[in-house]
Amino acid sequence: MSILINKDTRVITQGITGKTGQFHTEKCQEYANGKACFVAGVNPKKAGESIFDIPIYASVKEAKQETGATVSVIYVPPAGAADAIWEAVEAELDLVICITEGIPVRDMLLVRNKMKEKVARGGKETLLLGPNCPGLITPDEIKIGIMPGHIHKKGRIGIVSRSGTLTYESVAQLTELGIGQSSAVGIGGDPINGLKHIDVMKMFNDDPDTDAVIMIGEIGGPDEAEAAYWCKKHMKKPVVGFIAGVTAPAGKRMGHAGALISGGADTAEAKLAIMEECGFKVTRNPSEMGRLLKSLL
Repeated sequence: MSILINKDTRVITQGITGKTGQFHTEKCQEYANGKACFVAGVNPKKAGESIFDIPIYASVKEAKQETGATVSVIYVPPAGAADAIWEAVEAELDLVICITEGIPVRDMLLVRNKMKEKVARGGKETLLLGPNCPGLITPDEIKIGIMPGHIHKKGRIGIVSRSGTLTYESVAQLTELGIGQSSAVGIGGDPINGLKHIDVMKMFNDDPDTDAVIMIGEIGGPDEAEAAYWCKKHMKKPVVGFIAGVTAPAGKRMGHAGALISGGADTAEAKLAIMEECGFKVTRNPSEMGRLLKSLL
């Protein structure tokens, strides 16, 4: 079992003919059930052609009708990526995973508001993961995104992280200790994104095949605190928490657009304190995440 995706998921790649889209789609095809999972690409200028035996369609809507795909992954360059998200939402997909980094904040604001309005009118809700995220993986079944597949091992630990590299770091530590993962989800570091920590924690809490979770956050914004307070009331499983940016000076913008401390409750220390108060086992050392989780099992 997994959250969001599994071996039966059917995926469309938006931006499949670009260099990044080609590279990662081929790597995802090579992983586990990828050959069967990646069923369509979208590029209006190359409709009717194919790449890696994947047919290319003119639109997401057409790709969905022809293949029955329910998920898309976006490698479209920043200027067109928000429009690509909206195209997938209009096509009524279940989940859109946007890998693209550097989408203008205003574009994301517009598309997020349009997504909210659509749901408010009674339209289908499409979940968005990202942008600026590594994607997600259910080990030995399917990977959608840019994470290295070989470090993952099938198992019962969930991972959710704002940082791509720390997602891989925690996975590699667990695998080295012989502990497998149910799903690993990178939610991305942009200030305006789709699924938050709290959304993914709810999914892991409800997933009968996840026994414990590692939740990795960063400085800036209220998301980790909101997730921790929710977990205090509802989470039935042990959680290890880590916040990146303990040494970051206040008011300094870090690499991730979302990681800007305004002072107060969004510093690393403040978030770690909230996590501790909410029953998480926290560590200030990223190399300890795997060992700490093992001690809770």
